[in-house]
Amino acid sequence: MSGGGETTRFAPSPTGRLHAGHAFAALFAARAAAETGGRFLLRIEDIDAGRARTEFEAAIFEDLAWLGLDWERPVRRQSEHRADYDAAIARLEAAGLLYPCFCTRSEIAAEIARSADAPQGPDGPLYPGICRALPAAERAARRAGGEPFALRLDMARALEAVRGPLVFEERGRGPAGEHGRIQALPGALGDVVLARKDGGASYHIAVTVDDALQGVSLVTRGEDLFASTHLHRLLLALLGLPVPRWQHHRLIRDAAGARLAKRTGGTSLADLRAAGVTPQALLAEFGL
Repeated sequence: MSGGGETTRFAPSPTGRLHAGHAFAALFAARAAAETGGRFLLRIEDIDAGRARTEFEAAIFEDLAWLGLDWERPVRRQSEHRADYDAAIARLEAAGLLYPCFCTRSEIAAEIARSADAPQGPDGPLYPGICRALPAAERAARRAGGEPFALRLDMARALEAVRGPLVFEERGRGPAGEHGRIQALPGALGDVVLARKDGGASYHIAVTVDDALQGVSLVTRGEDLFASTHLHRLLLALLGLPVPRWQHHRLIRDAAGARLAKRTGGTSLADLRAAGVTPQALLAEFGL
């Protein structure tokens, strides 16, 4: 934090063109920083090397400049900081809080289908724990044999490792109207993946480490990520990292009420710009 103001960030992935939902998120974060005389950061979340494109990163800069935004340099790119994520994962593994998962997606789906009472999380069925109870010797042998594996958080052990209740401050509103000081309940997300089979860090570990290293004091993001905050609060505790505040905002939706998303081909900011839409018109539409 600088001068008592909030440090916020906008963290898009360069996997497609930005749309109006991204514009709202960026403007929301920038306004939160400006209102307190704080700092607005831009982070490029390009950890998914298979989908990230340099041309989309360039387009992000172009779109944000068109919106009238400015940000601190240099920009943090996740692809340049894998060592930071590897160190966090190694620390959790050394503490006995991670286990290798050799399951394929089809094996997980089949196990869930066989179970009449498969545990449910905010986004659907949770991982059923197939690899959690594997003997240590079998784990070691399969790893030594080169079998691909992800690293999952052993949620039960992680919760036991935390002393006292976990709470976080929500300055916005969660999907169910959650506000203020909230008890974190990360167990609802189950044994999440923190390191993928390709060795890369998951979104959850990368964003938690990034925000801490960048000194982000207020995490602004869409309400669709509210459930993840419970997990991120746990990871912060396990890694001994400073705890920010969160402010989840509403989502921008299309005429049918669906959330805008790159994968659904929503109208991009470049398309809006070409059609003559101005930043001022977007601000008015957003109520900003």
